[in-house]
Amino acid sequence: MAELPDLTNSMFFILLALADEPRHGLGIVDEVRTQTDGRVKMGPALLYSSLKRLSRLKFVRPAAKPTAEADPRRKYYRITDAGRRALSAHGRLWETAVEIAKNKQALG
Repeated sequence: MAELPDLTNSMFFILLALADEPRHGLGIVDEVRTQTDGRVKMGPALLYSSLKRLSRLKFVRPAAKPTAEADPRRKYYRITDAGRRALSAHGRLWETAVEIAKNKQALG
């Protein structure tokens, strides 16, 4: 089995937010908040340090503005194929962890 890329929880949620469409920073934060019913909060420092690391890993890259009306000051990001593979691998790991937790009756 291939080695699992080292992703923090925030990096995992950023990749999830980008899985369906490119987004700018605030759009990513809003999508993560929506996906987690507000349980995961991401400030600018965490968001942009995570995006920088994801970019170095080649899991995200800059994206074109989605429309001509899009704010030119905003930088958009999209997930790469390598990012999708990392997201999938971590998703499978979390599926396994949840099953183990259920079997151990650890989910309350």
